[in-house]
Amino acid sequence: MRPQIVLFGDSITEQSFRPGGWGAALADTYSRKADVMVRGYGGYNTRWALFLLNHLFPLSCMKPPVAVTIFFGANDAALLGRTNERQHVPVEEYKDNLRKIVRQLKECSRTMLVVLITPPPVDENGRKEYARSLYGEQAAELPERTNEMAGVYARQCVDVAKELVLPSVDLWSKMQETVGWQKKFLSDGLHLTEEGNAVVHREVVRVFNEACLCAPEMPYDFPHHSEIDAENPAKAFQRLLRSEM
Repeated sequence: MRPQIVLFGDSITEQSFRPGGWGAALADTYSRKADVMVRGYGGYNTRWALFLLNHLFPLSCMKPPVAVTIFFGANDAALLGRTNERQHVPVEEYKDNLRKIVRQLKECSRTMLVVLITPPPVDENGRKEYARSLYGEQAAELPERTNEMAGVYARQCVDVAKELVLPSVDLWSKMQETVGWQKKFLSDGLHLTEEGNAVVHREVVRVFNEACLCAPEMPYDFPHHSEIDAENPAKAFQRLLRSEM
């Protein structure tokens, strides 16, 4: 049956199957080639993600995923003393947690492709505007995240990938190459617009292709309709029939 690709992360992953989402686009890219499964948990940091590992990626799994994206850091980078400080994880712990997640995945399958994705940049004005839209005059004056701190976590994510010889997507840097990235790629200063989702999809597909997980080169799960003889359809399915015997 089809191989599985699992997207593991926080709300940016959880929302990735919404219209225009990067997960939905990835599922379309690998249609009939692989099943793309979303395991995104809004508000989670890497500390809390560790509690999910044995449930999502048990070592006893008979058919582990062929690829997993790990997309955490936006919540870990929440600032102490601000409104979302309960999500904060110190950067050294964040790095160690990423290592633990990778270790679990590699114990499931040494050949599994594991891709680390950095947190996106933060539009601090966008975060303040979003807070005011929710809380009006009660909104905090200072944003709960800053782009500078997101960059610290992004760089450490890339460093962990290099240390473990894994591919990574430096989303924090990539998005800021575009003028006006704040409104073009971010809907509320943190989460992604359709254009922002397109950046993630494009970069993940690029990494998958470089790692020989290229959708056009992968076989269909069942024969393409053009291979089926209308007079003798069973012929196209002989391989499958033999495997069931």
